[in-house]
Amino acid sequence: MARVNDEVEALLLEYADLIAITGGDAFRQRAYERAARGVRGHPEDVSRLDAADLRAVPGVGRSMADKIEEYLRTGRIAALDRARAAVPQGVRRLMAVPGLGPKKAMALYRERGIASVDQLAEAIARDGLKGLAGFGPGTVRGILRGVETLRSAGGRLLLDAATGLADEAVAAVSAAPGCERCAFAGSLRRMRETVGHIDVLAAARDPEPLIAAFTAMPSAAETAGRGPAEASVRTADGFGIDLCVLPPEAWGAGLLHRTGSRAHHARLRALAADAGLRLSWDGLFDAAGGDRVAAGTEEEVYARLGLPWIAPPLREDRGEVEAALRGAPHRPVTVEDIRGDLHTHTDLTDGLASLPDMVAAGAARGYSYYAVTDHAPMLRMQRMTEEKILAQRERLRALAGRHRGLALLHGTELNIGPDGGVDWPDAFLAGFDVCVASVHSHFGLDRAAQTRRLIAACENPYVDIIGHLTTRKIGRREGIDVDLDAVFAACARTGTAVEVNGHPNRLDLRDEHVLLARRHGVRFAVDSDAHSTGELGTMRWGVGTAQRGWLTTEDVINTWPLSRLGRFLRAPGRAPLGRARPGA
Repeated sequence: MARVNDEVEALLLEYADLIAITGGDAFRQRAYERAARGVRGHPEDVSRLDAADLRAVPGVGRSMADKIEEYLRTGRIAALDRARAAVPQGVRRLMAVPGLGPKKAMALYRERGIASVDQLAEAIARDGLKGLAGFGPGTVRGILRGVETLRSAGGRLLLDAATGLADEAVAAVSAAPGCERCAFAGSLRRMRETVGHIDVLAAARDPEPLIAAFTAMPSAAETAGRGPAEASVRTADGFGIDLCVLPPEAWGAGLLHRTGSRAHHARLRALAADAGLRLSWDGLFDAAGGDRVAAGTEEEVYARLGLPWIAPPLREDRGEVEAALRGAPHRPVTVEDIRGDLHTHTDLTDGLASLPDMVAAGAARGYSYYAVTDHAPMLRMQRMTEEKILAQRERLRALAGRHRGLALLHGTELNIGPDGGVDWPDAFLAGFDVCVASVHSHFGLDRAAQTRRLIAACENPYVDIIGHLTTRKIGRREGIDVDLDAVFAACARTGTAVEVNGHPNRLDLRDEHVLLARRHGVRFAVDSDAHSTGELGTMRWGVGTAQRGWLTTEDVINTWPLSRLGRFLRAPGRAPLGRARPGA
């Protein structure tokens, strides 16, 4: 994604927050949030769009397009400046704390003079919120968790933003004269859920043209360091990107070294030492004679150590080396293995694109099947009704013949109530091809209650997939307090799949939870949860998390042929996939 799109998204979201703080219209607030999602997911750099094209971005109306144009032209938005002036800066700072809404932020500022996250943490530590209406012990504990979440995410980027910067750097360096190879490495290549800095590696005989191109790329606001074969830059936001240029013959060893993790590389060095070898950043060497025995590719280095190539997301020293030594190399699921997406939305609820556009985008990705799963009525802001969802089903069936080889599945994303109940009765649910059920409310229930509600949802025969199970949003909201062992055991017992949600601000389940669920024998669905055509591409982040959790095609139901998927989704009264009844 272009950096300008990120800037515009942030401004629109800030404006939405300011509307909320000042008690503005909730629908207007959501309209700006919707426009921000549209800009974020738009594949083109919005700075290159004219007025008409801006208004064609999903969710962007005339007024918003005018504000975006104003920002692109002047670097500011007058209406946003006026809104900022109406709200104390301290309140805006406090609203960055996950779970701290505008009303509570304003109360903290007005009643206790708290105007920063540090002041908030200090006030909590000295019991300074005692007696403040609406700030009971449970609320204060939740706010403190939010402060910790915010601090832990400080200075780190989500995978999509980090990949955008990395792709720009790789493109700039690759175009330089003499560049033979270039790729990003580090934690981004391992698909860690957030990235603290970006490592770029290149191969060339003469590093200077590559370094010049790297330091001149648009996102490089400052050159932080420069040497004969390396350089470091910072973006305007202070994020660091490093470049290291290697001789071409050392490419594989260098890529292995720079990818990490340190623990994985230490295991490889120990293996090398046991075999009378020495592994370093520039090659694998004979420890006695000093001759280099492998370095050109990662595969060569691994093979010389008696191992198959190990996929980067597995390189965390979680048993991947031992598994390979036992002759059981692990092949994790890949994006190419995914046959369909089982969790997507349209503009019937909170999506940004029409049903035909979302279906066409799914077809363009080469899927064999594609599910539309708009929200159900308990999420009241979406105003879903039985009539609306049944009319959508008929429209979806009418699209079935337009995309050869693509089976269209009509589903819904149900809401798991505090007692584990879902939106519609069994007779109506039998008409859907697939039902995802997710927690969208009552995040503050205690551990026992959260566990009970999720187990109850698993036991519903029409719930096929539990969506974004922990509800976390990275850096913005902690997950619910739940006994995951108990829930995963229930999923395995009832044959309910658990979602690996690919949206980069969720990645829910996270990799450690995927590993735990897999040990219980749970099946998984890796989904995009797309709300626009561009967001279908978030599948790659979900697959990356699935890889980190050691998932294979046997574990992931949407890598299976439609016939096998249909057997998994079988429920009482449900018609064969793609031929659900008009209503019940």
